[in-house]
Amino acid sequence: MFATVIVSWIVFTLLLKVVKTTMKTAFIAAVTIVLLHAAFGVSPQDIWHQIILVPQTLSQVVRVR
Repeated sequence: MFATVIVSWIVFTLLLKVVKTTMKTAFIAAVTIVLLHAAFGVSPQDIWHQIILVPQTLSQVVRVR
């Protein structure tokens, strides 16, 4: 019984850390997108389009070498 409580507490603590980190990352991403949009007029669609092009760009860089 005692071991179950200890393991449950460890799992709960780890999940709490994961959720906290995820929320922090999401907040930073949202703030970055808002700042890019406000300062430079870059839309979230523009950012997403560039992210989608990353694998293609990397494959072109690898082929050049």
